[in-house]
Amino acid sequence: MAYPPRSHSSGPAASEYFPRLQRASSRADIFPKLIAMQKKLRARNFAIFRVTGAGSPGKRKLICEMENWGQENADQIAMIITGYGELMLDHIETSLLPLAWSGNDHMSFVEAFEFGPLIKKLPSDITPFSALAFPVRLGAMGNGFVVFAAGSLSLTSDLIVEHHVRSCNIMTDLLALDERRTLPAETLSEREIACLQLAGDGRISEEIADNLGLSVHTVNAYLGSATTKLDAVNRIQAIAKAIRLGYIH
Repeated sequence: MAYPPRSHSSGPAASEYFPRLQRASSRADIFPKLIAMQKKLRARNFAIFRVTGAGSPGKRKLICEMENWGQENADQIAMIITGYGELMLDHIETSLLPLAWSGNDHMSFVEAFEFGPLIKKLPSDITPFSALAFPVRLGAMGNGFVVFAAGSLSLTSDLIVEHHVRSCNIMTDLLALDERRTLPAETLSEREIACLQLAGDGRISEEIADNLGLSVHTVNAYLGSATTKLDAVNRIQAIAKAIRLGYIH
């Protein structure tokens, strides 16, 4: 996200944008986070869309992963995909600026105040509601949008930056949950986690061995078994997956 630098003397502290997070252990943990974001934005509904078919332009499409419109209002999701799906897919390939559109009701609008130039406005009057869509790119399986809809939205730069960061965390949680479902049932041992944590901190095998009182051969064995369990191709990917899955930080 290419947002302008903020002054150290004004505005929220960095800890408000990047709070200490507890990773979701199930999709049920993600729903309350979205409701809290919805309330703070004074929105009425939310939806998470995942991009599928990445890398194949003719096969790309948006799939709704979570929403709180309910079955009786399923046509609202269809309106977003039909009216804005192609624009959203094209946008996420080249930009991470938030998207916004106004609804077809004369009282439905989006105001972004001083942050307006860094939001891309989409054509209005397609849906009966206004919306703000935060694009998130996390790789082939983790790209998508977190969308909040309302009759009208009055946005400040602080709200936009904070909720874009939180949207990234939400999508990271979803990706981690998906990966957990595909991992072998065997979990990482305490020694494997400890070795991965130190490797993630930038320590080489010799330093990890000295820190844990193990031989270099044993450290490499633990790192190798952890890499296998995480279905990673190398140590670097294993560390990245372990972070996403909440094993290490």
